[in-house]
Amino acid sequence: MMAKVILVDDLRSFVDGRAAEVARTSAAGVEALHRHRQARIDELWLDHDLGGDDTIWPVVEVLEMAAFEGRPFDIGVVLVHSANPPGVAKMLQALRRWGYEVRSATGSPQVAYLGE
Repeated sequence: MMAKVILVDDLRSFVDGRAAEVARTSAAGVEALHRHRQARIDELWLDHDLGGDDTIWPVVEVLEMAAFEGRPFDIGVVLVHSANPPGVAKMLQALRRWGYEVRSATGSPQVAYLGE
């Protein structure tokens, strides 16, 4: 069975072209989570700054609320690949607090800006 991977990032994509659902805005990220609510998500990749005033926080809030309600999303690992150090620290803290397996993936060679 193929791994279910979701990438929430306004500009970057996977270098290896792996099959992944890509959400370019926080709203699209929230929609992707709701679409896969009953399924396991093997990897959830999160960027902090999503262009303009958009950030990852609406997505993080959906994850937090689900855990608060006793029904956390079934996610293998959340990988935070943002280049915003304060944003990364806040995301790691928030998601770990609710029991998600979360790691910093800042600078990961697996994601790169489109056109590079």
